[in-house]
Amino acid sequence: MSSDPLMLGRVIGDVLEPFTSAVDLRIEYNNRCVVNGVDLRPTAIVRKPRVNIGGDDFRVSYTLIMVDPDAPNPSNPTLKEYLHWLVTDIPATTDASFGNEITCYESPRPTTGIHRMVFVLYRQLGRETVFAPVIRQNFSVRNFARQHNLGSPVAAAYFHCQREAGSGGRRFTYDG
Repeated sequence: MSSDPLMLGRVIGDVLEPFTSAVDLRIEYNNRCVVNGVDLRPTAIVRKPRVNIGGDDFRVSYTLIMVDPDAPNPSNPTLKEYLHWLVTDIPATTDASFGNEITCYESPRPTTGIHRMVFVLYRQLGRETVFAPVIRQNFSVRNFARQHNLGSPVAAAYFHCQREAGSGGRRFTYDG
């Protein structure tokens, strides 16, 4: 069984194909670093996070996508993947505020169950080559990446979110 948190959280499989991380991605909400699988409540994520992108060449641009693959309900995710945020043309070695926010941040507010909020980072072929989708619901990270020639992700991270009064945690099952 894999110890990769993206595999354990079924981000690999449900949202992404397996990939090799190649760029540092640091996400912070109110100075709290997002570690894969951490629980964050809606009141902690009202404002968009600070997202730092690694790399070593300022001329390279990245696209950042944030989705909820469990919308509106993890047991029946009929709106998956719900797009919460999309930023393009982020220069390497900077943060998302230097990019072009083409789909504004929408704070997650799950009403039922524990949702995974997934951040995916892609290296772009060039600047101004990625365009906004028409709708947020039923977004597909895989299809979007294919349509915009983004290739495989270079980094990803996720956290869990549930309504303020919710309790418990996501249970992992071993299918092997």
